[in-house]
Amino acid sequence: MLAAAQRLRRSADFAAAIRGGRRVGRGTVVVHLLLEEPAQATTARAGFVVSKAVGNAVVRNTVRRRLRHLVRPLLAELPEGSSLVVRALPAAAGAPFSTLGNDLEAALAAARKPRRPR
Repeated sequence: MLAAAQRLRRSADFAAAIRGGRRVGRGTVVVHLLLEEPAQATTARAGFVVSKAVGNAVVRNTVRRRLRHLVRPLLAELPEGSSLVVRALPAAAGAPFSTLGNDLEAALAAARKPRRPR
């Protein structure tokens, strides 16, 4: 379980991360990462989106628990005030734990890279 200070709860926070953050997709997940300077020091926060396309309630909750377990150690590496939204794709339902972890780490690493100038 993530601490209360580490969870995204309000829909406005989810919307800000999805609209304003960097989006990177891999085979089983899509990561939206919003890096911003906080007005006051807060920890990095994470939220999860697992739609009905992933599966029934049992499958969705299993995927959410797996993702939450994988994100917990990665939050410490993110800068303070950043928001992370992890969206599970339908392929996440049947993916092994190691595949979810590899996809999540690869997507987060790609989202943290600086953007190339156009």
